[in-house]
Amino acid sequence: MESKRKLTERDICTKFITPAIQQAGWDIHTQIREEVTFTAGRIIVRGKLHTRGKKRRADYVLYHQKNQPIAIIEAKDNKHSLGAGMQQGLAYADALDVPFIFSSNGDGFLFHDRTGQGGQLETELTLDEFPSPEELWRRYCAYKGLDEPASQTVSVPYYDDGSGRTPRYYQANAINRTVEAVAKGQKRALLVMATGTGKTYTAFQIIWRLWKSKSWQPKGAGKPKRILFLADRNILVDQTKNNDFKPFGSAMTKISKRKVDKSYEVYLSLYQAVTGNEEEKNIYKQFSPDFFDLIVIDECHRGSAREDSAWREILEYFSAGTHIGLTATPKETEEVSNIDYFGKPIYCYSLKQGIEDGFLAPYKVVRVDFDIDLKGWRPRKGQIFTKGQSTEHTWYYEHPYPAGYKNYSKTRPMKFEEFKPEMAWWGNEEDGFASREQNEQAWKVSIDEIKARNYNLDIKNPHISEQVSHNPNELLQAYADQQQEMMAIRQQLKDILGKALNPSLEQS
Repeated sequence: MESKRKLTERDICTKFITPAIQQAGWDIHTQIREEVTFTAGRIIVRGKLHTRGKKRRADYVLYHQKNQPIAIIEAKDNKHSLGAGMQQGLAYADALDVPFIFSSNGDGFLFHDRTGQGGQLETELTLDEFPSPEELWRRYCAYKGLDEPASQTVSVPYYDDGSGRTPRYYQANAINRTVEAVAKGQKRALLVMATGTGKTYTAFQIIWRLWKSKSWQPKGAGKPKRILFLADRNILVDQTKNNDFKPFGSAMTKISKRKVDKSYEVYLSLYQAVTGNEEEKNIYKQFSPDFFDLIVIDECHRGSAREDSAWREILEYFSAGTHIGLTATPKETEEVSNIDYFGKPIYCYSLKQGIEDGFLAPYKVVRVDFDIDLKGWRPRKGQIFTKGQSTEHTWYYEHPYPAGYKNYSKTRPMKFEEFKPEMAWWGNEEDGFASREQNEQAWKVSIDEIKARNYNLDIKNPHISEQVSHNPNELLQAYADQQQEMMAIRQQLKDILGKALNPSLEQS
């Protein structure tokens, strides 16, 4: 016993903890990892220099299979108590999203079971009583509500290209939680992950595992699964197709030129490529409503979060499928709600956490004011031309907001058809711009007036009366004076009426 107390923590692991785990049936090559570093260490900037903070490292992580952690073991030397590493282990378990935590000093284990499947929250175990992989997986599935088919789906391995690339811990958390939710039949899921944390790679691994699952068969056994990945920028679709989604190979296609080919299994598309203002441009309706089993919506805080958007129409049309939303900035306003459609996020990885872990760089806000913003812009003398000749006048056209609009925004953008009145008013050179006349929205200003204004082009619409503003204190004082005057007149009228109704008051 005395010699055991002289051993280092590493010796305790090698001589007592690792043999006990192996004896319980855990595979040293595929299920046991020691000294697992899972953060990069916060980036600390001092002037022009930078360094890294301390990385978080668990003594042991036990896996159901690769990238699916199930238990944490924190080791201490024999001078510490059996449960001395428990608090540290609980903190690591929170980060790695595992329910089983063990602490050991080489004499045995203190077992903390968050699932409640063992009857007690914490139990002391001898070295020979360490639970087997099958026992912990049974408890895990019962805790998560995974039946046999769902358990098989959750056990589908990650894609591995042999390069050694593995998901970061938070990516694995997001992937595992999403696959579990879909395997249990959840139809809507929302993932919130900060910009730069690898949402597309996360989406790929989710899709890959569900695509490869033989137990997740929404249309029945033997029928191919159809998957749609939606984005709102062409560069995002191209990057996704050529990089993270490349392993799908010939099973994948990008919808373009408004052509539909139903022979593929994985489809990538812009929202704009399958919708339009005219019904014949809504090519998504060439697919049957139940065609897609899974739809992943990238940057879902944009148009798809709005109930009356064209993007939402696509999701509602394919409502029979499972929808997974990805965003860094979920929206919750009176008109736009991600949670209303997808439900509460099943996993969040914030910008703050990314900076704390060292996967994202810290930032400093620097305000820069441009001289044009501060001073405005005026053309230089003679800078306004019409086909090489100095112009005689400049036209102005004040675009009116559509009915019900007070302004434009990302969710209420300008639409091309709203400019048809301007285009008709502008006319063309063939008819000498005959249609261009002054009206309530249009007016012209001579070059002489612009010169007199020192080329200041900020000229208000002369057809709209200028709003006059007053000093608030002066308005309040004028109101008070009016009230006093009205009260005096009211008293005079009251006295006159009183005397008319009571002549005796006049005589007295």
